[in-house]
Amino acid sequence: MTTADPDMKLRILLAAKKLFARQGYDGTSVRQICEEAGANVALVSYYFGGKENLLRAIFEQFFSGNRIKDSGDLLSHPVEGLTLLIREIIFFGLEDSELSNIIKQEIELTSPRADIVRIYVQPVWKKVRELLERGRNEGFFHFDSLDHTLMFVIGAALSFKIHTAHSSLLENTNYDSGVTADHIVKLVLASLRATDISS
Repeated sequence: MTTADPDMKLRILLAAKKLFARQGYDGTSVRQICEEAGANVALVSYYFGGKENLLRAIFEQFFSGNRIKDSGDLLSHPVEGLTLLIREIIFFGLEDSELSNIIKQEIELTSPRADIVRIYVQPVWKKVRELLERGRNEGFFHFDSLDHTLMFVIGAALSFKIHTAHSSLLENTNYDSGVTADHIVKLVLASLRATDISS
């Protein structure tokens, strides 16, 4: 293989991500992916061992939640940790709409690949749940039901994804990631009656 092989591998990943997001996993063939990438069809087997492993490789390469493992100290305080996670989820959804759409499709369809997606997504939501529970136990958050609060936080963090469906109700449909994250974090912390970290 030539020195351009790493570039070809990345081109295949990017092509697959684009087509899976647009056409769905089942609606996309390996041949289409390779045509989009300008690659030989045999390279999908060579690099990834097939289409399903290609999906896994997309998550390994592009899913920002993989960084949670390396964020130990940043996630140690319930308020700071929850703020960081919500912001990361919002940035991910707005900045990588393709992978975000793949996650949504596979989970909503409860496809055979939903378990692959959950391997990557569930640790993020488990960490959110852990921070909520610890924050309540330590007096930083005030709420009754952990389950209902978790579902509210998930809904709030993902709410920007449906803004196009409700664009006729909105004043603005062109959202800046940072401004969106700031507003949603502020609303979530207010609803949790979060105690100021400095107090």
